Amino acid sequence: MKDSLSLFSLNNLLLFLPLALYLEISEQDPTWVFLASALSIIPLAKLMGESTEELSEYLGEKVGGLLNATLGNAPEIIIGYFALKQGQIEMVKASITGAIIGNLLFGLGVTFIACSLFNRRKLISFDLESFRAHSGLLTLAIFALIIPDVFNFSGSSERQISLEISVVLMSIYVYSVVATFLPNAPTEDADDELEIAHVGDEPVHSARWSMKAAVSVLVVVTALLAVMSETMTGALGATASKLGLTPMFMGVFVLALLGNTAELINAVRFARNDQIELALGILLGGSAQMALMVAPCLVFIGLYQGVAMNLLFSKYELLALIMTVTSISNYLSSGHVKPRAGVYFLAIYLMLGIGFFYDPN
Repeated sequence: MKDSLSLFSLNNLLLFLPLALYLEISEQDPTWVFLASALSIIPLAKLMGESTEELSEYLGEKVGGLLNATLGNAPEIIIGYFALKQGQIEMVKASITGAIIGNLLFGLGVTFIACSLFNRRKLISFDLESFRAHSGLLTLAIFALIIPDVFNFSGSSERQISLEISVVLMSIYVYSVVATFLPNAPTEDADDELEIAHVGDEPVHSARWSMKAAVSVLVVVTALLAVMSETMTGALGATASKLGLTPMFMGVFVLALLGNTAELINAVRFARNDQIELALGILLGGSAQMALMVAPCLVFIGLYQGVAMNLLFSKYELLALIMTVTSISNYLSSGHVKPRAGVYFLAIYLMLGIGFFYDPN
C-alpha cells in the first residue's frame, strides 16, 4: 500500500512535463523552466528503472542484470550528453563527483535511517565480503579520477590521458559484463564482476507488465527523458547565474541528485523492507559504475561532440571523493553499523555542500 502511494505520488510529477514544454516555448523565466523539467525527470527515471526490471523477468537473470546495470545509469548519460552539448563541461564533471558522494553519503545516510525507523533495528548488519568487493571497485574508481590530475603535464596531455584511462575503465566494465556470461566461471574470481553487472536487481518476482508493454514504456520514457534533459540543460546556465550558484555546486548537488533519483528511491524502498543487502548493492555499485562506465561514456561523447571533456577534476572534488570513500570504507569495515551512522553520513554530506556552496570558482 505504501509503495503504491509512493509510486502514485511520483507519477503525479509527470504533470510538470507539459508545463516545462509550455514554459520553454513561451520563453518564460529559465528558472521556472529548469524547475519544471527537473521535477519531470524524477518520475521518468523511476519509470525507466521499472521497465528494465520488468524486461529482466523475460530476458533471464544474467541479461536482465546487465540491462538493469547499464540502463540504470541512462539518466546520467542522457543528462550529461545535453549538458555537454550546452558547453557545461565543469558542471558535467561535477555531476560525476556528486553522483558518487551522493550515493555514498546522502544515499547511505537516508537508507540507514529508513532501515532503523521501519524495522526498529538497533544494529544494521550486512555481508562483509560483498562490501569489500564494492570497496575495491570504489578504490579503483578513485585512482582513475586522481591519475589525470597528478600526471597532468600539459594541456595536450590531459585530454590524451583522459581518453586512454577511459578506454581502460570501459575495458574493465566490459570484462565484468563478459565474465558474468562465461560458463563455469569461478565464483571467487567473479565476485567483483557479478557485483557490477547485477547492481539494482530486485528479488525474483513475477512480471506485472507484458514484454511489449515494458519495451514500449522504455522507448517512450527514453525519448521523453531526452527531451526533458535538453530542456533542463538549456535553462541550466541561466538558472545557476540567477541563483548565484557556481557550475560546480549545480553539478554536485543538483544534476547528480536528479540522475540518481531512481537508485535512491529503490535503495530506500529495499531498506524499508529490511533488504539492506540490496540497498547497499545499488548505492555502492552505482557509485563505482559512475567512474567505470558513465565517466568514460561522457568522455567519448565529448570527443564525438568536439567538446573538451576530460577526467581532470578540481582539487575540491578530488578531496571530497577521497574523504568520502575513505570514510565509508573505514566506517563500514566491521560489517555492521548503528542506525545513527545514517545521521553522520548526512552531516558529512551537508558540510561538503556548505563547502562547495562557497567555492569561489
